[in-house]
Amino acid sequence: MRSLIVGTGSYAPEKVLTNADLEKLVETNDQWIVERTGIRERHVVADGEATSDLALRAAQKALADAKLDPKDVEAIIVGTITPDYPFPSVATVLQGKLGNKKAFAFDVSAACAGSIYALSIADRYVASGAVKNALVVGADALTRITDWTDRNTAILFGDGAGAMVLAPTNDPKRGILTTRLHADGSHVGILYQPGGGSLDPISEKVVKERTHFVKMTGREVFKLAVRALEESCRELEDLAADKRILDATLDRLEIPASKCWMNLEKYGNTSAASIPMTLDEANRAGWFSPGDTILMMGIGGGLAWGASVVRW
Repeated sequence: MRSLIVGTGSYAPEKVLTNADLEKLVETNDQWIVERTGIRERHVVADGEATSDLALRAAQKALADAKLDPKDVEAIIVGTITPDYPFPSVATVLQGKLGNKKAFAFDVSAACAGSIYALSIADRYVASGAVKNALVVGADALTRITDWTDRNTAILFGDGAGAMVLAPTNDPKRGILTTRLHADGSHVGILYQPGGGSLDPISEKVVKERTHFVKMTGREVFKLAVRALEESCRELEDLAADKRILDATLDRLEIPASKCWMNLEKYGNTSAASIPMTLDEANRAGWFSPGDTILMMGIGGGLAWGASVVRW
């Protein structure tokens, strides 16, 4: 038995921050941003809007698509690095907002690879028969931890959420075929949030030094991301990031860009939300037919990365 994606949903906040808007915040311009990242705009959470709110909207759409009552969900797994609170988990908050009393719920922290990690876990529960269904969400409000004085990172990130509903299938031609996950903790320092955790708790010093915001060494991330994603995809034996990483990876895999659904220019890097948001957009555009093979991949801080092959 395999698990099958039977519903998808996504949500982006109403507020849009364009490259022209960013020109007023940091020393940059639209041409520079587009040439280096492919991003033209991104969505930003409103005051009082939290990651769980984004997750709720995406989850409701996915559950409606799957024709599953929120009260009947048996497992909720959320990939995120921007939870509403240090604890409890976004998944638990989401369970409450859905009015669900049945599901167990927890978060997975793998940055941009969060939804792939969460999908892998949910797949094991559903395929083994431990649960009848699972709700997987990738949701992040990265603009909450973005340093708007740092043009190297301020241009990249946006907020959003994507959701997938899994159910079992005995159809040998459909379902999640395989997933491979990886991590390399020797590269923590090239993409991370150094302040605000147990090592260096929030303090006047942390705020003054702005270490509670995301820090990234872009050149190193690019080199490692392209290599890691290519190797991870080839490892599947079946044939997140900015546009240059996607283009370079597709080129190495000899996959034409026409077969990759691109929405980076509208949303920027939405971290764990990137993969399920993209999947939902492509699904609702009628891109997939039963039996189509879909390759999903993501890499984020840690470094943590993975890829999954799905037969639609």
